[in-house]
Amino acid sequence: MDIKIVHLTKVFADKDQAEVRAVDDLDIVIPSGKLIGLLGPSGCGKSTTLYMIAGLLSPTDGQIYFGDDDVTKLSPEKRGIGLVFQNYALYPHMTVKQNILFPLQNLKVPKVEALERAQKVADLVDIGSLMDRKPRQLSGGQQQRVAIARALVKEPDVLLLDEPLSNLDARLRLQTREEIKRIQRETGITTVFVTHDQEEAMSISDEIVVMKLGVVQQQGKPQDVYNNPVNKFVAKFLGTPPINMFNAEIVDGKVMIGEEAIAEVPFENQEVEVGIRPEGFEVVDGADSGAFSFVVEQIEFIGRDKSIVARHPNCQTASFRFIIDADIQGVEVGKTIRANVKPNKRYIFHKVTEKNMELSSPEELEVVEQVEELGE
Repeated sequence: MDIKIVHLTKVFADKDQAEVRAVDDLDIVIPSGKLIGLLGPSGCGKSTTLYMIAGLLSPTDGQIYFGDDDVTKLSPEKRGIGLVFQNYALYPHMTVKQNILFPLQNLKVPKVEALERAQKVADLVDIGSLMDRKPRQLSGGQQQRVAIARALVKEPDVLLLDEPLSNLDARLRLQTREEIKRIQRETGITTVFVTHDQEEAMSISDEIVVMKLGVVQQQGKPQDVYNNPVNKFVAKFLGTPPINMFNAEIVDGKVMIGEEAIAEVPFENQEVEVGIRPEGFEVVDGADSGAFSFVVEQIEFIGRDKSIVARHPNCQTASFRFIIDADIQGVEVGKTIRANVKPNKRYIFHKVTEKNMELSSPEELEVVEQVEELGE
């Protein structure tokens, strides 16, 4: 079942009664049977959006459709959703079986059918042998699976997960996110997954929706969004290590970082910002080779790769980090290294709008220029 969110807005009042737009005119479609990650920093509106989809919060404006049905004013129990919270919310005095059965008892499902459904979902999430244990006897990952089983046993049309892995350690997070993806694929249920962890979202989502201050910045397949960020915020938010940002200038069709031309572009002379992914540097031999030079400050070996910390006067931070193959020789601390910049790993952002200029239409850039002229 598709979820269509149309001009959805949620406005809160802060302690001074000032308006806070937690979600601002949100317009997205969550495709049927897909796992969609709502992603962004704290305060971006992702959990507020999830709670409005669930019916726990009422929108200030806009509509929510499940398929062709407008569910904007329906109560949560009438929406056909399964909801898993960050803290699992298991009943400590009940066994795993009783926790899973609880929503079916509220729905007055016959006992034999309820027991069959409970065992089926418990087996699906790989806790079928733990049905007689209490939550305190389970690991964090097992408790999370109980919470997912309890949400799935109702056979909902939509599964909503709010930061479901944030209470797990690193190993369990990895294991459990793989399980969530497996369960989602096997059930084919439309799933919305809220997280602030970009690696987590990119690893299991069919699509991600990147949000900032209640506004969608970009939606698409994780790798497409990573490779083609529409603006500086998206480029900086996605990627580990983060993208490297440099002050630059376009001069006669060349992108200049300091005195070095790293690319040719069809834009007029202006100041810009350039982002280069850590994997976007190709170290070359020879003192006069390569378009970009920098001084190596530190080298870290990370298995098959080397992580290089370097400095450059045009870098927006004290130093920047890039990744090269561990077999590459000649990179030493204190040495000046030259490199070419891979065209598909560098992005040029407008100084004012912070848009990716190579993904923006000439009309968009022309409007910006007119605004700047009026400001002058």
